[in-house]
Amino acid sequence: MAVTNILTIENLAFERNDTVLFEPVCLDLNVGEALHIEGANGAGKTTLFQLLIKILEPSSGSVYFRGQEFSQCHYEYLSDILFIGHHCGVKAALSVEENLRWMSPDNASSETISQAMHYMGLEHYASIPCYRLSAGQHRRVALARMLTTSASLWYLDEPFAALDKQGIELIEACMQKHLDQGGAIVFSSHQDLVKIAARSYRLSPFREVM
Repeated sequence: MAVTNILTIENLAFERNDTVLFEPVCLDLNVGEALHIEGANGAGKTTLFQLLIKILEPSSGSVYFRGQEFSQCHYEYLSDILFIGHHCGVKAALSVEENLRWMSPDNASSETISQAMHYMGLEHYASIPCYRLSAGQHRRVALARMLTTSASLWYLDEPFAALDKQGIELIEACMQKHLDQGGAIVFSSHQDLVKIAARSYRLSPFREVM
């Protein structure tokens, strides 16, 4: 039987300035599933994503990818994840097409790049430098990476920020297609989703036992 579990997190914790940010995180994610990370502002949602993409090191706990502990599959894990953060990471001086080529895998074809721009409604801005775009258009440039990647596991931190209703619908449809094709998604959002059935996991503030 094929392994359906793609991500397991066991007692993951993080300290900053000797302060534990949140209660240890324990969760499982299977292929075809979406998990909505919830929590108040400052709860540590972005920190959790940074732990999962290995920008930060946890103070304790383990991450398993397809049944293997991270230390045993470092390359495979990092090669099979997509992270799009709350900050777009778009270079203002580059055009839409140049940004997308820079942010996409090396094997992304010109046709794939063009299709991604078309889907996101950016085809008429392909040669426009991004400093001339709106915040919502910047967000669409960053999120177009979802259409150029082959990664199985997506980490999306506030993907709907700065998007209008049409943009939100486009991203939801893209996320659902990824799930239908056997991918998995961990995301944070203050937006109520309409088209995606997602489980929820709420980050809780750490409470020290006296």
